[in-house]
Amino acid sequence: MADPSTYRPAPGTIPTEPGVYRFSDEHGQVIYVGKAKNLRNRLNSYFQDISALHPRTQRMVTTAAHVQWTVVQNELESLQLEYTWIKEYDPRFNVMYRDDKTYPWLCVTWSDEIPRVFVGRGAHRRGWRYFGPFGQAWAIRDTMETLLRVFPMRSCSTGVFNRARSQGRPCLLGYIGKCSAPCVGRITPEAHRKIAEDFCSFMAGRSTGLVHRIEGEMEQASENLEFEKAAVLRDSLEALTKATERNAIVLGDGTDADVIALALDPLEVAVKIFHVRGGRVRGERGWVADRADAADDADLMEHFLLQLYGAGDVTQGEVRESGEGPALPRLVLVSHEPASLEALAGLLSEARGSRVEIRVPRRGDKRTLMDTVTRNAEETLAQHKLKRASDLATRTRALEEIQEVLGLDRAPLRMESYDISHIQGRQVVGSMVVFEDGMPRKSEYRRFIIKSFDGSDDFAAMHEVLSRRLRRLVEDREAMAEEVGDGETGSLVDPTTGAPRKFAYAPHLIVVDGGAPQVHAAQEVLEEYGLSDEIALCGLAKRLEEVWLPDEEWPVILPRTSEGLYLLQRLRDEAHRFAITFHRSRRSKAMVESLLDDVPGLGETRRKTLLAHFGSLRALRRADAEEIARVPGFGPVLAGAVVDALSARKPEPAVNTATGEILDDDPSDGHTMEP
Repeated sequence: MADPSTYRPAPGTIPTEPGVYRFSDEHGQVIYVGKAKNLRNRLNSYFQDISALHPRTQRMVTTAAHVQWTVVQNELESLQLEYTWIKEYDPRFNVMYRDDKTYPWLCVTWSDEIPRVFVGRGAHRRGWRYFGPFGQAWAIRDTMETLLRVFPMRSCSTGVFNRARSQGRPCLLGYIGKCSAPCVGRITPEAHRKIAEDFCSFMAGRSTGLVHRIEGEMEQASENLEFEKAAVLRDSLEALTKATERNAIVLGDGTDADVIALALDPLEVAVKIFHVRGGRVRGERGWVADRADAADDADLMEHFLLQLYGAGDVTQGEVRESGEGPALPRLVLVSHEPASLEALAGLLSEARGSRVEIRVPRRGDKRTLMDTVTRNAEETLAQHKLKRASDLATRTRALEEIQEVLGLDRAPLRMESYDISHIQGRQVVGSMVVFEDGMPRKSEYRRFIIKSFDGSDDFAAMHEVLSRRLRRLVEDREAMAEEVGDGETGSLVDPTTGAPRKFAYAPHLIVVDGGAPQVHAAQEVLEEYGLSDEIALCGLAKRLEEVWLPDEEWPVILPRTSEGLYLLQRLRDEAHRFAITFHRSRRSKAMVESLLDDVPGLGETRRKTLLAHFGSLRALRRADAEEIARVPGFGPVLAGAVVDALSARKPEPAVNTATGEILDDDPSDGHTMEP
């Protein structure tokens, strides 16, 4: 019997997003699948005092040896993925509810002359079609009620059906349009079976064709001036759209595909793959590997696909151990286009025996699913890095390596890193991040708006940022010295405000992003404030990841596997991320304000609401007046004025200032380039 504390995730490692989690035993067998709106809150509830748990939950957590999770975009996706994986893995602790009732399923009595649809529990019968199991009976009943408006098939019991047939009068469902009333001959058994077949196709995930067919029938009815029929079809289409609410976990066209995404950092690459069969996610796998060379995104994707499909790991006709279906599907969706796309597609087609398509999804449900897989790849990489960084022995070794390489008299327990972000000298901002004992101290992070100049000058911007930070350090120390009395020491708490003097803590090491020029500029600021002997300084250049020291002609090269290099990279990359995030938020706000300043009736509050609703200026440009009018506080007139203002000013292309490459037609989508 396992102790849950032995496999409990480290504090802060579980995301707060919606998702699906799986408990598995020591042999890797999945024993429980669950979903949560907030993964952290739900999973933490399993690791409380074991005596407070339900007896069945106690047995589950003591039987389990591992817990994993998959992040999704919303609660609907987590619900659907939970259903799929309960059916796929058949976890033994999911079989029964606590009240000893089985999970509900949706059944169509296909072998009957007039098939009936109903929600039930218990054993299955041969000749009937079942969908599920489902987590909540009310949820599937609500879905069934919606679908009966689109597919009016029989849902009444045998007794009600026979009574209506003998009386020659349909039940209430026949009168309100939720049943085609085969009991009284309004429709033939063959036509009713066709309705039931459409219902089953929709429940199996093949909804795209049904939507197109209803749209065609509605347009035809309108052309024939059969407006009442067109209105009924319109209502049916709305009901079907509601039932197929945007969901990246189910693809309406019944696709068989592998969806593969990469997440990268300078040292490691994480890969996540979702196996989609029949339009549903049947399984997922993930890897993290070291980056041994400077291969770009395209090369990394190509190498992975070759290893996954071409090195004997999978071949045509095999079924993976996890049971997710045929190994090599006809469609492979990737987050980055591989380097030799056509040659690789030909190789996989030869291995499969039929055509295999490799492509990057650009829009629609497949793009949304790719976004979900990419988020999970990023989560996998973040968890791996956090697990590695959270290990006390590893952090200690990393700090000792940095101390030895830089020749410090003590381990750098507090390190600060700075970065500058802007595009062609506009919206210039700086960032400061703090690591204490090798771990991020996010409450100490600071953001800077460059005020001393306009234009593109990274050295001047870095000089301002470091000057403002070190000036505060010196001022706080002076204030502490004035408070010192006989036998007393200065307080790190400001006596006038009661707030801690956070800038009074001097860093042991400052890390800047760049080589010798950037280090020299930072060294000038340290000397200006008389801190060059107290605070160590180094720069980390991105090209070869070499470490530059002040007044040194040649850089220090650390081994690629060095824990000290890994920690310096994490610090540098965190400063870069923090600066870019701040720059993007200011740039988006400034763009929206400048474009919409002259729109009458559109003040600051409504501009913020508009940006928060659409997320970016690109999404706002793509929206029409009808979509904008649905935003709270907007009407048709104001929405039209917004559309006119956006269309009057066409966006300039985003250009990489280093290479001249045009990155996108719309620079407002968040591309940030560092000079």
